Amino acid sequence: MDYFIIAITTFAGLAFHAWLFVRFRRWADRDLALSIAGSDPARRDWILARLAEAKVQKVRRSQLQGWLEQRMQEYPQQRGNGS
Repeated sequence: MDYFIIAITTFAGLAFHAWLFVRFRRWADRDLALSIAGSDPARRDWILARLAEAKVQKVRRSQLQGWLEQRMQEYPQQRGNGS
């Protein structure tokens, strides 16, 4: 019974640690995107949509900042075209 309790608490601790790790990475990615967008609410919404697009395209984290900055360069042109 003692080994069972130890195994369960160890598993629960590892699962919680993994959950926190994933959450912190998501928060960091979101914070990166929002810092690139600045304080304009429309730009922030737009860049968060690009962040979701990056996740679908499986952009690596090491390339995420450059990828988002490239997309941010496209923002004024898309807004001017009626998008």
